[in-house]
Amino acid sequence: MTTQELAMEGEKHLEETIEAAFQIISAMDDELCNPSLWSTSATPSSAATATGSNGSALVSVDAAAIDGTSHHSESGGGGGGGGSGNSVLDEASLRYKNSVTSLRAVLAAIPNSHKAKASEMENGFGSPESEDEIEKLEEQALSLRMEIAKKNVHVKELIDKLRELIADISTWQSPCSV
Repeated sequence: MTTQELAMEGEKHLEETIEAAFQIISAMDDELCNPSLWSTSATPSSAATATGSNGSALVSVDAAAIDGTSHHSESGGGGGGGGSGNSVLDEASLRYKNSVTSLRAVLAAIPNSHKAKASEMENGFGSPESEDEIEKLEEQALSLRMEIAKKNVHVKELIDKLRELIADISTWQSPCSV
């Protein structure tokens, strides 16, 4: 596979990653904005999340959904009442994880593509135009890496804001002591 093809595939995976991250945030937002999805029964898992006074247990369940680990499978819900919003969150988390894995694989394949191109050039198959193309593609790969880093920072900021919101909601829902 040529470096240009890898760059195009990498761009596609980057777009999929961004879309999946947005779906994760949207699903979490939908779950937080819909009181009917909030857990009202005390199952072993939901009791642990509902009783956390600072929202930390609730956040850990939702954060686990993002990184692909499932700590809420036994109760059928995570942070919410196990409604359809959770399956959307699980689906988006899986898509995010898969697209990041694919993107990393493409990025790892780029240096191998460069090595193959370099060996072609040593054997007389390369031309000055292809060297220019390689430089452009290397710049594009660097640009994609920088864009990924920026998007990851943005996603982390959104997750932190969501954690703060969950902590606030948890505080509002706790009984007041006089």
